[in-house]
Amino acid sequence: MEGRWFHVTFATYGTWLPGDPRGFRTRHHREHVEGDYRSPPPAGRYEHRHEHSRRLLVAEPVRFTPQERQSVLAALVERLRRGDALVVAAAVGREHVHLVFKCPAAEVRRLVGLAKKHAWFVLRNRGRPGRIWAKRCRAEPIRDRAHQLNAVRYVLRHAGSSAAVWRFGQPIEAKGVEADRT
Repeated sequence: MEGRWFHVTFATYGTWLPGDPRGFRTRHHREHVEGDYRSPPPAGRYEHRHEHSRRLLVAEPVRFTPQERQSVLAALVERLRRGDALVVAAAVGREHVHLVFKCPAAEVRRLVGLAKKHAWFVLRNRGRPGRIWAKRCRAEPIRDRAHQLNAVRYVLRHAGSSAAVWRFGQPIEAKGVEADRT
């Protein structure tokens, strides 16, 4: 298969906002923000911005139940594979998703968008209305084999934090995953 390997991450709606005490980035790094998730900004530094962001939300932040995590995982992997991506690892946590897969570089965002849409249909059909996903995703190109192995190990380690985890070669638990018409 032609393409490139990527480590893709994205979050659920309303769970990582500008001003978040864990750290955040502005789009295209237009503004320098001190700290990140590894070394957060000083306490209270961006509290006003975070509160403003919370007030702008039109719905409650989305956090997946353990059953929803498994359904979302199956839907995402199934749809990416249907889009000709070679998925080797996936993890769906309470508020975020990690994927490692190979596809043409120009197709990453489109494939992730279709996978997110498919997962939304699956959850809607199971009774969860409204928004589910935050906008966009972060698609980090994988540089070499060592980086790929490190990314896969990192994704699989999420099993220890109650995430639904899948790796290449395992069957996909697809109970209740209906096809979307996309």
